[in-house]
Amino acid sequence: MKIDIAKQNNVDIAIINSSEILIKDVQSALDFIATVQYESGCNRIILNKYAVCEDFFHLSTKLAGEILQKFINYHVKIAFIGDFSIYSSKSLNAFIYESNNGKDIFFFQDEKLAIEKLSLI
Repeated sequence: MKIDIAKQNNVDIAIINSSEILIKDVQSALDFIATVQYESGCNRIILNKYAVCEDFFHLSTKLAGEILQKFINYHVKIAFIGDFSIYSSKSLNAFIYESNNGKDIFFFQDEKLAIEKLSLI
């Protein structure tokens, strides 16, 4: 896992690059949060969707809700970046829409949009 720091609007944002799955369950999400905060000092994170297990994007597993609740509990804002149009689930698309209109969890196509959003909230 490689951590880069982006600074915009006087806000530091950790950009995580990894070729492996970093979040596969609740415990790995907690470990991820702790590691990123310890190593970067950031509470705003950008993570490529490929670093998250595929079950996360199947809402029937309830994994997304359990994991994202940890980010909210620990006051960490996160933006997932990638192509989410590959998912045809209406419930997932509604979840992404609602998340993007909130203040903690976001889903964007590219890093630039994620940095912009996380630096303004």
